Amino acid sequence: MTAALKKEIGQLKNMSVNQLQSKYGEVYGERTNSRHKDFLFKRIAWRIQANAMGGLSERALRRAAELVNESDLRQRMPASPPETPERTIHAPFRPKAPTIPVGTLLVKVYRGRRLEVMVREDGYEFEGTIFQSLSAIANHITGTRWNGKLFFGVAQ
Repeated sequence: MTAALKKEIGQLKNMSVNQLQSKYGEVYGERTNSRHKDFLFKRIAWRIQANAMGGLSERALRRAAELVNESDLRQRMPASPPETPERTIHAPFRPKAPTIPVGTLLVKVYRGRRLEVMVREDGYEFEGTIFQSLSAIANHITGTRWNGKLFFGVAQ
């Protein structure tokens, strides 16, 4: 690799995402929607290097063509979209029934505080409020996301 080529690729590292998108357009002749800086850097650097040094070898190009011919790729989009049912029925959301037997009292001491959760048919009761999950209660108590069954020690 020549010094000029190294310098040009080195300059890419200092570019912003917007500058890299512009450079991508210059090098590839088309726009990109990518805003991933590392991806843009690698693609542009490869293309600059390929333009300067000749790209893939004939052998590599032949092998790529063989692989494409062997694969089961669709050459064209279907003429019409697949048939869709005329009407979609959406079932109402129903929370899962608790796997812990109804009536079970879960007790945990957390930071010196005794926590009691009653398992009910319609969810979990904690301090007079019904929650749909143990995770929601654990989140309410700690302020962070928890697996509720792990927090209360009932995970299998």
